[in-house]
Amino acid sequence: MTDTVPSTDVESAVLEACRRAKVASRALATATRADKDAALHAMADALVAQSARIVAANAADLERGRASDMSPGLLDRLELTDARIGAIADALRYLAGLPDPVGEVKRGSTLPNGLRLVQKATPMGVVGMIYEARPNVTVDAAGLALKSGNAAVLRGGSAAANSNEVIVAVLQDALEAAGLPRDAVQSIDAYGREGARVLMNARGLVDVLVPRGGRELIQAVVRDSTVPAIETGEGNCHVYLDASAPVERSVEIVLNSKAQRVGVCNAAETLLVHRDAAQTLLPAVAAALGEAGVTLHADAAAAERIGSAATVVPATEADWATEYLSLDLAVRVVDTIDEAIAHIQRYSTGHTEAIVTESLAAAEQFTRELDTAAVLVNASTRFTDGAQFGLGAEIGISTQKLHARGPMGLAELTTTKWIVFGDGHIRD
Repeated sequence: MTDTVPSTDVESAVLEACRRAKVASRALATATRADKDAALHAMADALVAQSARIVAANAADLERGRASDMSPGLLDRLELTDARIGAIADALRYLAGLPDPVGEVKRGSTLPNGLRLVQKATPMGVVGMIYEARPNVTVDAAGLALKSGNAAVLRGGSAAANSNEVIVAVLQDALEAAGLPRDAVQSIDAYGREGARVLMNARGLVDVLVPRGGRELIQAVVRDSTVPAIETGEGNCHVYLDASAPVERSVEIVLNSKAQRVGVCNAAETLLVHRDAAQTLLPAVAAALGEAGVTLHADAAAAERIGSAATVVPATEADWATEYLSLDLAVRVVDTIDEAIAHIQRYSTGHTEAIVTESLAAAEQFTRELDTAAVLVNASTRFTDGAQFGLGAEIGISTQKLHARGPMGLAELTTTKWIVFGDGHIRD
């Protein structure tokens, strides 16, 4: 299907989809909150009602993924069950309960000359997304775009093609039944990589592009797109156990950060332990990780303290920069908090860093000196998530600094416009 379509036909088809999305976005921009919320509930109900159909399509994607030796982490991201579909539907209902970001007054004033200025939140217009092996993102993107008054053009990748085809059809039918344009959510999966290339260059039709996936995909979009792109990041996330870190809390936070779900960007990939606490902390933490099946890529100092508590392999330079997305964790002993911070500053992807400590001074230094999208104190890295932050869902986690940073929810899918009220004013 995908790459066999002539490129001229692909370009025409994708640009036409973008044009339809642009028309739909104008209707959504003026839709009332009641209309948008009703459509979100309709979409949620439709997903649950069509759960068996979606799971069957997903099973074909999973079978193809296993046949192509897809990693366990990516297979986990790809898999949909009745329970996961129910949770995805609940996220749409939660979105419906959140305030409408469109029209929110950001600031306003009256100038000395009598002009009244108001800056309000307004939809982006058409949001494009390029992602891989994550059919839940199809629903999250559609719901967030709808609630923030935007249309969405989605390219979900070949790994989830069957799942996304059914999900988009279900969402479109629900939108239409709720009285909103079905073109508000569209998939261009059928046009493969060439379709993605056209989407990346549909400047003027697509207002913003969000890539979500592995480093190669994200960097390709950021590098090659002429549509403004928001860079979402791979997650080389760290947990640092400070000298004062208590054993039980350290074990719980590290285990949850690494092993609660390994194939996600907010899973921990490196553990740093202060030398003064390593003799006490590492055996206990390593035993819990070992029981969970985690292989530790440890430096010499860490390996000595871990002993036989877990499977250990010698760490290499590459380990410090690796996003494993698997049951692997790099481990290093550091002499000071300054050394821990320096290590993170060198290898971090700017996603999420966590410290476990009972020292207020250490917590303040860690949060002050690390420049990442999220810094957590005495909490698992797994909390860096739109739903966990109360945003309802997320369209991605931005690791850049312009416009949006961290989990991107409804507010991050709006821009602003100035409205100026005069009374016959003219400029001197």
